[in-house]
Amino acid sequence: MVLERQPGELVERELPDPEPGPGEALVRVHACGVCRTDLHIVDGELPAPRLPLVPGHQVVGTVVSVSPPGGGTATEVGVAAGQLVGVPWLAWTCGRCRYCRNGRENLCDRAEFTGLHRDGGYAELCVADVRFCLPLPGTARPELAPLLCAGLIGFRSLRSAERDLLGDEPARIGIYGFGAAAHLVAQIAAARGHRVYALTRPGDSDAQRLALELGCEWAGPTAPGPPVELDAAIVFAPAGELVPLALRAVRKGGRVVCGGIHMSDIPSFPYRDLWGERTLVSVANLTRDDGHALFAEVARHPVHVAVERFALAEANEALARLRAGRVRGAAVLVVESD
Repeated sequence: MVLERQPGELVERELPDPEPGPGEALVRVHACGVCRTDLHIVDGELPAPRLPLVPGHQVVGTVVSVSPPGGGTATEVGVAAGQLVGVPWLAWTCGRCRYCRNGRENLCDRAEFTGLHRDGGYAELCVADVRFCLPLPGTARPELAPLLCAGLIGFRSLRSAERDLLGDEPARIGIYGFGAAAHLVAQIAAARGHRVYALTRPGDSDAQRLALELGCEWAGPTAPGPPVELDAAIVFAPAGELVPLALRAVRKGGRVVCGGIHMSDIPSFPYRDLWGERTLVSVANLTRDDGHALFAEVARHPVHVAVERFALAEANEALARLRAGRVRGAAVLVVESD
């Protein structure tokens, strides 16, 4: 499925099989999650460096072949033909800049991203840098796909939210917007002993029921807000007007984490909402360490991944449902190839 213009719908195209270059793997796609970032790209809110483009960056697939780096061998690159891997949003980094050298490759100025700079997983085949292929446990199943972005960004956001906790009692963590990332991180947070409060758009009873089913202590609308003072809040909904609400909901010394790559402008708010050493931060992209840490966490505390399945040719329908807020959990394209 190809994006030929922004904004625009995807079109079905028969393309030549991609060929891996040195240090790359050819991956047969089994499933690809549908992310809100894909929607921002399709809708033109996140400009694509090139068109046409195959979106998709929550790829579950099997390695078909590996082209080792110059002078290397296939056994030296960490993945092998027949291996189940995940291809996440972060597709390539330089490895040499100050961010890469200090464990913050997610901020690399030259970074490239799957489904934005490089063709992604809304296809039967894709090519990925072997360094950024994450080994996956078990067998190929659609439920793994949302972990590769929704899960990773949610997990990174949770770890950021935990930095200012007082540690004297279970933390109260609010989650604004209960979609793909939130429904995963809520389970991890609860397994870590936190008390989780889900805040959704008014009237979204389906999301609120799902939140309670997955272990949240309370679920309700963003206004008037949670029934308790929060220690931290994570804002997944791409709505800047929620940030002042979250700041007013957290205690002194609390932290508000913005977990999306795109958000509408944050409106002005009085300084008193920030005062008291409250912290407002964003989470940008992910690192390979996030990937390894998340799958280790999931091995200890398995999560239920709620998915709605779509055929590859139904990608536009999946995006439309996501745009309308009508996806329960996460949408996943299931790719059937010959």
